[in-house]
Amino acid sequence: MSGAPGSEAFIAERSALEAALLRELAETWDEIAQNHFKAALRRPVLALSDHERRLGEWIRAQRTIAISRRLVVAQPWGVVREVLKHEIAHQYVDEVLRIHDESAHGPAFRRVCEAHGFDASAAGTPAADAGAAGPMTAVLRRIARLLALAESPNVHEAAAAMNEARRLMLLHNIDVGASPEAAGYAFRHVGEVKTRTDVAEKVLAGILSGHFFVSVIWVPAYLPLAGRRGRVLELCGTPANLEVAVYVHAFLMATGERLWRAHKQAAGIRSDRERRRFIAGVMMGFDEKLDAGARQSRQQGLVVHADAHREAYLRRRYPRRTSRGGGAIEHTPAYEQGRQAGRKIVLTRPVGTGTGTGSAGPRLLPPVR
Repeated sequence: MSGAPGSEAFIAERSALEAALLRELAETWDEIAQNHFKAALRRPVLALSDHERRLGEWIRAQRTIAISRRLVVAQPWGVVREVLKHEIAHQYVDEVLRIHDESAHGPAFRRVCEAHGFDASAAGTPAADAGAAGPMTAVLRRIARLLALAESPNVHEAAAAMNEARRLMLLHNIDVGASPEAAGYAFRHVGEVKTRTDVAEKVLAGILSGHFFVSVIWVPAYLPLAGRRGRVLELCGTPANLEVAVYVHAFLMATGERLWRAHKQAAGIRSDRERRRFIAGVMMGFDEKLDAGARQSRQQGLVVHADAHREAYLRRRYPRRTSRGGGAIEHTPAYEQGRQAGRKIVLTRPVGTGTGTGSAGPRLLPPVR
């Protein structure tokens, strides 16, 4: 904020920020309530709270949902949405089901959360963008070893290792949709909140959906300090598949930028005017490479059935969805050059220690022992 704490300018700026936050919370409440409960609920009073130990609270006597002031500023909006869903479930149990003789997180509340894909936990921040904990499965460990081989300077050895890693992923997911037991599903948010989604990001979302056993959806998001709405990509799937898909997303985003910088230098290009088209070409080229591998797998009899459990989980989280177009791609020379570069990408093992796209590179899978 521009003014000194306690000054009139500071107080006015803070008041404006909080008013914008409350308007956005109200809009988000309207969207969630309509999509999940239709006309069953009336909008409550939305308030910001300074409570140190509660992320959110449904206050029956005041018909108020209070959300932590610190939460809405410090956490991604996806986390705020999950906390708000949790409190809306409390409101629904209280005002619609009129169940008052159970504990706050009793059976009725848990049933509502399960039916709508809400987080029913009584404490802690929902992990919208945190990694799944737990040891690697034997299959994921072997995939990690293969991706380590994909770092080989021998192009043929690297490509063979990547193809074998993909074949293992296929085998790991064969018939999962027909299994009578759901494997357990979660969600992750990847990438930045964007007011405008590039074609390259849409193609990348399609790559993850088509080849890496996750469902994808663009969900509303908000940047409180900037006062701007946007969208962020949400992935739904088993924890193991989410680990791989989140890594692939970070790897390809970083690789697209790296290939553009190399292309600029080699071609003596000074501006970034063609950057988006080139990176869109990179994503399309890599998608075509994976399509060719998928055709080969089908010829070998490796067919993945639709994962009905995963789709049911996504429907619970988002019962009303709309489709958007993928965006037109202008086939310029830069796009075609990016496409050729994308066909040569070899997906390698995660390296470094970060989870983003920093200089050390993204890291998702644990080191191989």
